[in-house]
Amino acid sequence: MTKNILLVGGSYGIGLELAKKLSQTHNVYVASRSNEALANLNVTHIPFDVLSEDLAQQQLPDQLHGFVYCPGSINLKPFKMMDLDTFRTDMELNFFGMVKTVKAVVNRMAEGSGMVFFSTVAVGTGMPFHTSVAAAKGAIEGYARAMAAEYAPKLRVNVIAPSLVDTPLSERLLSNDKKREMMADRHPLKRVGSAADIANAAAFLLDSENSWITGQIVGVDGGMSSLNVH
Repeated sequence: MTKNILLVGGSYGIGLELAKKLSQTHNVYVASRSNEALANLNVTHIPFDVLSEDLAQQQLPDQLHGFVYCPGSINLKPFKMMDLDTFRTDMELNFFGMVKTVKAVVNRMAEGSGMVFFSTVAVGTGMPFHTSVAAAKGAIEGYARAMAAEYAPKLRVNVIAPSLVDTPLSERLLSNDKKREMMADRHPLKRVGSAADIANAAAFLLDSENSWITGQIVGVDGGMSSLNVH
């Protein structure tokens, strides 16, 4: 059966890579502000701004078999340079935007369907300059576990916690060869992640063949969170 998969924020980076992968076999709906990169894909675009619009008012399929929330931020600064608005902004995009969209779609989720959210390796491994994003993503991890418990066995909820991934969001951190080499060397597998690395993991978690996985925080991080090879 061809399944309906909804991606919120699937027009670049990891979301776009996931849209490319899933659209080969499923009906993919991408709710995002832009759609230029989607022009050659077999997907349905839904114009949507997660910070100002309600997904419940959009034209969605009656039944969804997968849901992925992709919007995120990388706001790395010393704590003393961050004001409360920085924390609020990161929380609005990463967490409250996600909760609002889940509210809009949870009653459409089919029996045995899956949701995938994104965290960061910095939640489980304390890293300097990550206070705001780690706080927002930490909220996602706690929320996802509670949702997985509350909606089992109908709905599976999992989280992917990447390390640094080569996407437009992280281009400032990978803007030259020296930076790229330095970032790669921090990982046991000696490279930064690709959008495909994370998209492949998300597709795996959505697949009904892997239906005995829920409430998990899956580290896709080049070994960063669990290995010390230095």
